[in-house]
Amino acid sequence: MDKPYKICLDIGGTKILGVIFNENDEIIYRLKKRTKGSGEGTENVEQTIINVVAEMVKKSGISLKQVQGIAAGAPGVIDQENGIILFSPNLPWRDYDIRTPLEKKFKVPFYIGNDVNIGILGEYKHGAGQGYTNVVGFFVGTGMGGGLILDGKLYTGSHFKGAEYGHMILDPEGPVCNCGQRGCLEAFSSKQGITKYIRRQASRGRETMMLEHLEGGTFRSKYLKQALRKKDPVTVEAVNRACHWLAVATGNMINTFSPDVVIYGGGVVEATGETFVKKILKEVDNYCMPSIRSTVELKSAALGDDSIVYGALSLIEDAQNRKAA
Repeated sequence: MDKPYKICLDIGGTKILGVIFNENDEIIYRLKKRTKGSGEGTENVEQTIINVVAEMVKKSGISLKQVQGIAAGAPGVIDQENGIILFSPNLPWRDYDIRTPLEKKFKVPFYIGNDVNIGILGEYKHGAGQGYTNVVGFFVGTGMGGGLILDGKLYTGSHFKGAEYGHMILDPEGPVCNCGQRGCLEAFSSKQGITKYIRRQASRGRETMMLEHLEGGTFRSKYLKQALRKKDPVTVEAVNRACHWLAVATGNMINTFSPDVVIYGGGVVEATGETFVKKILKEVDNYCMPSIRSTVELKSAALGDDSIVYGALSLIEDAQNRKAA
């Protein structure tokens, strides 16, 4: 194969993870660099991406002439067809054509999609979703991301705005979400939702070992894991609350789509092992029709931090397959 390598990126608000895959879909090189998020400026983020790709190519010893494609997942609403970031909450991009400068720089095809959509695609093609046709995915991180595989295809909706079911409203009188609505799943079950609940309990005089880890905004997932292991009462309560609303949301998605499998990923789920899934399993039957629930599996994501880069790999592979057809 004259072009055996694919370069895949996970572009986040605070970091960029880059990997190189060989012809056997094995990661042969990995690099992570910090970004400054929305405060860094459009050109600086673009330059960081260019620097990551250039450094990986140089240090891995491959040639750009051997690269089949470059692909990425990034947060926000993304025109996957044209490579335009319409809006990103954590990065300084609005209606931004990211494909053109990267293809001009590297002379290699570039593909991009919403990070959670791409993460679910990665799990479907290479992880916990292999062998299924219809997949619902929840990614529990700082926010709450959703992704759908329907009839074997990634569903992105009209204008690539679909699958934002982290913002399904579960309680119209619930906590305020960053989207401006009240009672979204994200407001209950994301890191942000869990953090706000813990802060509220602490403000009422309740003691919790998590308080010291909230000074910089939301907590790091490893501290949540530690607090759960030590059975910190406020933390256990916050996680039970998060999993309750995830069970309600899961029931809604099961009733709506009758998927083969529901997959839970993201930093919080990965850090806490099977805790989240076990708690959801205890409740989910209360919120969906038994006849539909009986054919649905619930499981954790299998690829961890690499879900998005494997999804980016799938973007390149799918594009090549369309060209060959």
